[in-house]
Amino acid sequence: MNKKFQVFIALSICALTALAGRGTLPGFHFRGMVKDTTVTATIEGTVPVDTAVRESANDSAAKTVEAPVPESSIVDEVIWVVGDEPILKSDVEALRMQMLAEGITPSGNPDCTLPEQLALQKLFLHQAVLDSVEVSESEVVNGIDQQINHWISVAGSREKLEEYRKQSVKEMRQEMHDDFKNQQLIQKEKENLVKDVKVTPADVREYFRKLPADSLPYVPEEVEVQIITHAPKISQEEINRVKNQLRDFTDRVNKGETSFSALAKLYSEDPGSARQGGEMDYVGRGLLDPAFANVAFNLTDPNKISKIVESEFGYHIIQLIDKRGDKIKVRHILLKPRVSPEAIDMAKLQLDSISNDLKNGKFSFEEAATFLSDDKDTKNNKGMMTNSTADGISPKFQMKDLPTEVARVVDTMKVGEISAPFEMVNSRGKTVTAIVKLKARTPGHRATITEDFQVMRNVVLSKAREKTLHDWVVDKIKHTYVKMADRYKDCTFEYEGWIK
Repeated sequence: MNKKFQVFIALSICALTALAGRGTLPGFHFRGMVKDTTVTATIEGTVPVDTAVRESANDSAAKTVEAPVPESSIVDEVIWVVGDEPILKSDVEALRMQMLAEGITPSGNPDCTLPEQLALQKLFLHQAVLDSVEVSESEVVNGIDQQINHWISVAGSREKLEEYRKQSVKEMRQEMHDDFKNQQLIQKEKENLVKDVKVTPADVREYFRKLPADSLPYVPEEVEVQIITHAPKISQEEINRVKNQLRDFTDRVNKGETSFSALAKLYSEDPGSARQGGEMDYVGRGLLDPAFANVAFNLTDPNKISKIVESEFGYHIIQLIDKRGDKIKVRHILLKPRVSPEAIDMAKLQLDSISNDLKNGKFSFEEAATFLSDDKDTKNNKGMMTNSTADGISPKFQMKDLPTEVARVVDTMKVGEISAPFEMVNSRGKTVTAIVKLKARTPGHRATITEDFQVMRNVVLSKAREKTLHDWVVDKIKHTYVKMADRYKDCTFEYEGWIK
């Protein structure tokens, strides 16, 4: 076992254990004040913020108790209040453990900087609510899938990851859901706040004219990569197993033994909808897999379950909830057939044969990608992988932006070289085999105004946006109720105005 990964996983488990029972990761849960008969939360351990006391004798309404609390009875402590949202001491500790697990060292004094980070998140989340910022379930799912796939690549396999973290992948997805959603809400709100910030070419030239040569930004190495993938063949036995399980689910619901939503929560492999009992938001036909949409939009009876549907994600059964104009609301259960090691080996052999033909000049990589690749995202682009950035779509990737498995292979390749077949997880979460060709490599270098104007523009634009966000935070603090435990009033914070 990789020792470095052992340490990483051990720390990750510690961080997640600290969050057990919360339903979200530190700094991103957004809830009301503590109102519980068993938990007393205080500032400075003296006065309860809000303790509900039930009168069992007469079922009278809850009363607020304001009295000193023995330190031994304090389960948690409210250290800050931002608006009407508390920051608990346990939140700070959980965030500290999470950063430790990810190898991140907090800047400055963590006893000061970490609570401030959590406070900032609450400001942005609150503003996101006011601005009606929304994050789709698919965006959340894609973010989680990317993280899970990265962990799988580090661990070596799905099974090893589950073993190391003492959790199924499904449980990991459920635990990460709220955290990822709130991260994306915060990011969207920040983008909303800076959307009107602009810089001119004159601004860019003026900024870099004042910079010494050794302070010019360093442009990291960039690569252009072409890819061909083959999806391993799923055995008929495995397909039958999945279909039989879905038929069993249908029978159990029809017999009244259980509900569709209960089965979806327990068994569906769609991380985005499983936690909601398989329920999806209202959606138009164009946003759904065509095979899934054809069956879903033909459903008319909410009491009936669809036939088994095969999509590019796996196999489904669907239940109608409601139709509203050209949109539909359904719940579904997704099961994904497992790929056998033998099937993976066979797919690698097929790609190895194609690779040999390419090296012998029988056809070009572009032709092979167009006619032989299973990768829907690249086959119509001659196999060229594309990088979506804030400035648009580009064929250039920094190594960190490539899929982990691809980056690992490309790292040691020469321009024009074709790789040996390897296994990877694609953007849809499926295990595939692949070969890649390194199309181009641009070495890292100091930026120049002629060759890297876009890079320099992005630096200036980024600084302008940072100033805009900084000014917004300072103004927001001025108009937000903030109370903190006295011991934090000696802290030096990044933003002024926290101490009222």
